[in-house]
Amino acid sequence: MIGNQLALIKRELWEHRSIYVTPVAVASIVTLGSLAMLMLAGGFAKELDIAIFGATNIAGDAERQVVLTGYFIGTSGVFLLAATVLTVFYTLDSLYAERRDKSILFWRSMPVTDAEAVIAKLVTAIVVIPLVTVAVVIVTHLVNLVITSIWFSVKGADAGHLIWGSVPLLDNWTAALIVTLASAIWMSPFVGWFLFVSSVTKRSPLLMAFMPLVLIPLLELIFFRSSLFADAVFGRNGMIPLFRGMDMEAFFDEESMHISEGAVSLLAHLDVVRFLTSPSMWGGVIVCALFVMAAIYLRRYRDES
Repeated sequence: MIGNQLALIKRELWEHRSIYVTPVAVASIVTLGSLAMLMLAGGFAKELDIAIFGATNIAGDAERQVVLTGYFIGTSGVFLLAATVLTVFYTLDSLYAERRDKSILFWRSMPVTDAEAVIAKLVTAIVVIPLVTVAVVIVTHLVNLVITSIWFSVKGADAGHLIWGSVPLLDNWTAALIVTLASAIWMSPFVGWFLFVSSVTKRSPLLMAFMPLVLIPLLELIFFRSSLFADAVFGRNGMIPLFRGMDMEAFFDEESMHISEGAVSLLAHLDVVRFLTSPSMWGGVIVCALFVMAAIYLRRYRDES
């Protein structure tokens, strides 16, 4: 079964090139944006000298780590948003497209069950897309750090000290991997719903997927004067039990106004155990499993001849 799953996932990568084209496109935009910022900064020589002097002689390692971590968070957020949009379109198209072009008839002739085929699409959405995204994020960070280092060296600054001596690479990348995978698992009910819609609809899967998510809250508000469904659906993204609360007063040392060393680490603000033991997370996984089982049933017994 593992061999079949790997082969099916390779098929998904082959048929849906957007899985790796999208993050590469975002990486190109981020890199071009960084180059544009460096070129723009080059026009402010006096201010740039002051900034380099301050970063070298005044700011500590923690302060430089915060700046670089802020850059990592900002760029990683762009990739996470792109991965979310990619996952929506991939899941809505995955089962719908094979019925539209009749390729499902060919795949049914292969020694692969419907359950394996649908689960491969689920694994692609929840595991493969996040892993590809994080891999491209890491490469993008390295490329941009190298470009920035060259630029700093040309300006006469010590790039090894200002950048590579302060950048928390492993901390940021590990945090990015955890957050991306956890977010995919947390939003798995939507992935299951999109796969179900993709298996049942005959046209316009995007419309058919989001129309109930809009109409049901409106009807609930009109007839029952409540918003339970809307809170459960649209408020789920903000309820992920992964992040510890950040005490902004403790972020800075009150006497020196310097950033405390422990506050810089992104991993220190993640609570993986709390996430894995959250009833809401497991409830979402169960909802996703129910939708996936329905999609498997429809794929198995629906007549596409």
